[in-house]
Amino acid sequence: MATALYRLARWCHRRRTAVLTLWLALLLALGGAAAAWAGQTSDEFRVPGTEAQRTLDRIQDELPSYAHASGQVVFDAGKGRSLATPEARAAVGEAVREMGKADGVGSVAEPFEAKTVSRDGRIALAQVVFDTKAADLGDGPKDAVRDAATGPARDAGLDVEFGGDAYTPAVQVDGGEAIGVAVAVVVLLITFGSLIAAGLPIATAFIGVGVGMAGLLALTGPFEIISTAPVLALMIGMAVGIDYALFIVSRHRQNLAEGMEPGEAAARANGTAGSAVVFAGATVVVALAGLAVAGVPFLTVMGLAAAGAVVVAVLVAVTLVPALLGYAGRRLTPKARRTSGKEGKQRSGDPLGTRWARFVTRRPVLVLLACLVGVGVLAVPAKDLRLGLPSAGSHAEDSGPRQAYDLVSEGFGEGVNGPLVVVLDAKDAKDAKDAKDAKDAKDAKDAEKAERPRRAVGGFAREIEELPGVAAVLPPSFDKGGTLAAVPVIPEAGPDARATADLVDELRDQRGKARAAGMELDVTGTTAANIDVSRKLGDALPPFLLVIVGISLLLLGVAFRSVLVPLKAVVGFLLSVAASLGAVVAVYQWGWLNDLIPVARTGPVVSFLPILLIGVLFGLAMDYQLFLVSRMKEERAHGAAPRDAVVTGFGNGARVVTAAALIMIAVFGSFAFGHDPIVQPIGFALAVGVIIDAFLVRMALVPAVMALLGRAAWWFPGWLGRIVPHVDMEGEKLAASPEPEHGQEERAPDSVPVRG
Repeated sequence: MATALYRLARWCHRRRTAVLTLWLALLLALGGAAAAWAGQTSDEFRVPGTEAQRTLDRIQDELPSYAHASGQVVFDAGKGRSLATPEARAAVGEAVREMGKADGVGSVAEPFEAKTVSRDGRIALAQVVFDTKAADLGDGPKDAVRDAATGPARDAGLDVEFGGDAYTPAVQVDGGEAIGVAVAVVVLLITFGSLIAAGLPIATAFIGVGVGMAGLLALTGPFEIISTAPVLALMIGMAVGIDYALFIVSRHRQNLAEGMEPGEAAARANGTAGSAVVFAGATVVVALAGLAVAGVPFLTVMGLAAAGAVVVAVLVAVTLVPALLGYAGRRLTPKARRTSGKEGKQRSGDPLGTRWARFVTRRPVLVLLACLVGVGVLAVPAKDLRLGLPSAGSHAEDSGPRQAYDLVSEGFGEGVNGPLVVVLDAKDAKDAKDAKDAKDAKDAKDAEKAERPRRAVGGFAREIEELPGVAAVLPPSFDKGGTLAAVPVIPEAGPDARATADLVDELRDQRGKARAAGMELDVTGTTAANIDVSRKLGDALPPFLLVIVGISLLLLGVAFRSVLVPLKAVVGFLLSVAASLGAVVAVYQWGWLNDLIPVARTGPVVSFLPILLIGVLFGLAMDYQLFLVSRMKEERAHGAAPRDAVVTGFGNGARVVTAAALIMIAVFGSFAFGHDPIVQPIGFALAVGVIIDAFLVRMALVPAVMALLGRAAWWFPGWLGRIVPHVDMEGEKLAASPEPEHGQEERAPDSVPVRG
């Protein structure tokens, strides 16, 4: 691999203008494709095969009002006022009539007729049902309803808010990622001490992210892509794009400092650091693509979108970065480090990373125990992890959907924001009156038979109303045949409460009673669907984790040709995941640090966050593992003693790995300070995961364990060595080949004159 990447970099370095032109042309072409073909992303977290989703799909024709998109229009008279006044009531009635005329609206329930007015008369709820599914609902019908309701309400001095499924805002970022990029620039300036060296990783990352995002947006037209996919691709693509370029530029500057010509320095950097970049990128791609193991379509799309962004980042790093290094020439050569020149003071001039490695290798047991205790304490809250999907109540307090949610909760109870739907197929319903009915005349018997399903459903609805956790049961709705019924059930608790999930189980436990009465029972609705999705993702965690562990052992075994190094890496990764989930639970479920992190509402953790965290953090953890331990293996391959190899390899890689980790923390952390209830915890979890993995696990636990293992760290059975392919990540073949003599390097006609 090292030789192939070396040759690729030489070619790109010589033909730098052609390579740059190709990447810019690709960016423009994909940008044009995105402008031409981009469509709307989906906000439906659908999981085919769950009971709630199967039922929704089944009733979309017979009971469309329960399968189509719906919205809440909430009228508020204000404190101390009532909607019962003639003026206010007329305004609400006019708004309802205008909404009913809007294109795309199937029906609107008039609040006074539907008795959805709060007891004090202050708040009224009009339920709007559109004539299409949420996935097919554009902005036109929603805006039409908004315009129709706002005019009459505002003229009468009423406030009106819009909520429900149709008005839940799409997943979005708040522009905070610009802060992460700014922090990355500062970190790069401190790391390199050069504006050119700092700007190059940022520039290449922007090109890579631009290519990846344009390509993804172009696919939103012909394919259904979940709205979280572009956000995740942006987050991951920017972070790894900067980091991968950083590793190659750092190694290039080190080669320049050793006296290599710029072309040779770039090629050698690509052959060594570039090999680690390719391997690290491969682990991230495999982990993200492995999200398909969960069997959840929207999660598969998210993983593939982010994996595509990583592939682009790797290609940019090993082709465009060497090309741009050609334009910089010797201007990237670092200034000589100032030292005292006295042998007795030489050690004090060593880099901080080298001094830290010496400290760790002298006290490996103490450092190891301290790391295990620290990570263990952070992981304790993870035992209370509860999964769910955020409701409108999780949005920022000043957002329209959140205000509608709060008004509905205040006026009618929180459960109205998350109704459940019990679907009863009563075509074979039995009735206690059947024997008596059989004695009636045929026409009367036929009429009675037609009424039998309605009586059975009505009786069963009254039984449901007696269940614990049920606030109310609304009148059933029947299909045209009169045998399929939907019974709306209002829980006492909110849609993301544990009590509501328990109520779903309790309702499904009534299936036996329903069958005894000749009916088939299913529970559906948005709230039930979200609960089913969360459980499906929770069940997928163990097999996905096993797949990730297996992949990591395989890839790291090939990369390091060692048995114990991959095992150590996997244990460290699992510790990082546990501690990260513990931090997420503490902040987003327990409410810790709410004064620092803007959490609008504590509650269950986003259901796909743990499995996403495992996939992404696995790849990033393997990045640091490869970049640090590959330098140790490189020193060991060049003859250093085991402990010296740990110290030297760690010292050579610690500075750049620290910079890379700080950049990732800044990029992910910038998303954590946004307001989207899905993006925010993902950014927080990844930022905390990188902090723990980079600074506790890789910077402390890894060198401590490597020092304790000694020569055993590199033990590899002979029979296994003959099976596993040899990947030259350390550039041993490059080290054995002669480099061009000074002044003999081939220069392209478009070379920029450099200073000697």
